[in-house]
Amino acid sequence: MDPVACVCANARRAALALTARYDAALAPHRLKVTQFSLLRTIARREAPNLTELAGATGLDRSTLGRNLRVLERLGLVALSPGDDQRDRRVALTREGGARMSEATRTWKRVQEDLRASLGEDLDRFVDVARRLAAPETTEAAP
Repeated sequence: MDPVACVCANARRAALALTARYDAALAPHRLKVTQFSLLRTIARREAPNLTELAGATGLDRSTLGRNLRVLERLGLVALSPGDDQRDRRVALTREGGARMSEATRTWKRVQEDLRASLGEDLDRFVDVARRLAAPETTEAAP
């Protein structure tokens, strides 16, 4: 792979490599890391509405909706009416909770492997990634 100075290109390469690593580990659970992350966020929020979930995940509502429809078809989440006609709430099904719990052990193992290989750089990486993903950072135009 060519070494490049572009911050965006390096971030994308790192994201692709990390995604592949997590996806490979989570494959026996029939989950991708994006699905696993969404299930964990739903579990933490305890039946959030779609607006809350979009804010918590950083996904726009249309992307979130597409991802939720896949999880719903797999029987991992259930959508129900919210406080008004435009609102919907999402909750884990029993199968979704069980699959997420099983996959959590695998996810933790990947986390531990990354901590072992990156050491203190892992904490710095996570800090930098969070700062870059913060809304006030992403709103700044080049």
